[in-house]
Amino acid sequence: MGCFGFLKGMMVLFNGIIFLAGAAILGVGIWVKVDSGSIFSFLGKIDNVPPELNQVLNVGYLLIAIGALLLIIGFLGCCGAIRESQCMLLMFFIIVLVVFIAEVAGAVVILVFRPLADQLLFKLGTAAVENIRKDYGKNPDTTGLWNTTMTTLKCCGFYNYTDFKNSSYYVNNNNQFPPQCCPSYSSPCNETVANSTTTITGCFPKIKKLIDDNTVVIVAVALGIAALEICAMAVSLILFCRIKSKMG
Repeated sequence: MGCFGFLKGMMVLFNGIIFLAGAAILGVGIWVKVDSGSIFSFLGKIDNVPPELNQVLNVGYLLIAIGALLLIIGFLGCCGAIRESQCMLLMFFIIVLVVFIAEVAGAVVILVFRPLADQLLFKLGTAAVENIRKDYGKNPDTTGLWNTTMTTLKCCGFYNYTDFKNSSYYVNNNNQFPPQCCPSYSSPCNETVANSTTTITGCFPKIKKLIDDNTVVIVAVALGIAALEICAMAVSLILFCRIKSKMG
């Protein structure tokens, strides 16, 4: 009974955390959908966005779905262990197994269709540069979003400072670039100054480098999640069998 009680307690604790995390993610997803000033609403205003990127606009729904799924998993695992319900534990095992299989399948798809992902990123870059040249310095939402992004990440444009050429800001400010492109200079940020600022790169290369530098961490987190899912399935199966033997 000692081992059974320990596994039961860990099941309750683990799934209680999952339940709370699901509630938080669900709340964020709902907030994203009701906040018209969010980045996802901004993406909807970009012209010439490739059809594949329209899925980005559904991130709010994705968060809601993930949050709801985690709520269900947490509820089934927690209540199933407390009430010693075979039905709940079996449903918990099946749902976690389906999620695990979907994650493995997703990883395989990403590896197989890597060239498609590169093409998608190229289309995203084209759309982002067109958006900068059309709306930066004219549309307050676009200007504010890019300024916040560049200030936070310490970057300039999507690829580099040349993305701002022929934009409203560039034309209306005597062919100058945003100050974020020349942070170390007090003089106007013209092409000569921007070109000499080698420490400031585009936001896309900055994000890509950040991901590349943390590949090991990302893989470790993914493997850790997979290990937790396997452990959760094993514990639920052990509890299911023990409860079944007790009732038999």
